[in-house]
Amino acid sequence: MMVTTRTTERQVQIPEGRFLFPGELTIPEDAIGMVAFAHGSGSSRLSPRNQAVARSLHESGLGTLLFDLLTEQESQTRANVFDLPLLAERLLAATEWLEQQPDTAGLTLGYFGASTGAGAALIAAAKAGTRVSAVVSRGGRPDLAREWLPQVHAPTLLIVGGLDTAVLGLNQMALDLLRCPKRLVVVPGATHLFEEPGAMERVSRLAGDWFSHHLRQPAGASR
Repeated sequence: MMVTTRTTERQVQIPEGRFLFPGELTIPEDAIGMVAFAHGSGSSRLSPRNQAVARSLHESGLGTLLFDLLTEQESQTRANVFDLPLLAERLLAATEWLEQQPDTAGLTLGYFGASTGAGAALIAAAKAGTRVSAVVSRGGRPDLAREWLPQVHAPTLLIVGGLDTAVLGLNQMALDLLRCPKRLVVVPGATHLFEEPGAMERVSRLAGDWFSHHLRQPAGASR
């Protein structure tokens, strides 16, 4: 059930290599976990769809980090959008950054990936092991992380629009390769971008329920 809660927000910069990637960190009061977003298809931290999901997660007591995975110059090259190992390394850098911040270091972590970002999130989750506690993919391309899927430990939820038939088939294939707790949910009548009335709200509820269940830890538990 959604609850209204106060949040703290700040603009941040995520270091990786010689670059600094701008981001938006939001932490609800008494947060039960953190979710780092991996955008896809050339989107940035300002993606309206991911921003909408993030706002919903805040109401469920979940903190969020939305940040750019590519520099402005890198984003001009289409091939970089499909460079999943590069995107995964950026997400892992954000993971390390969150683990070092006083206000997020004690929180369990999940990844939310969209489109190609979902593939990057699954590669990062495979590499991070138990440091990542849940993954949600929205209209994602988990098939692009095919060789890494059996190594993912984090419970993974795949959300696909019912009318997004090509991507649905790829997600069904990826589901078979995952060895972690997993679920595929089809949103009836929704296309790839979930632009239909109520579709994004459905995505937000599914993601919120998944993260709330898997990121919540007993009192006194440590990461």
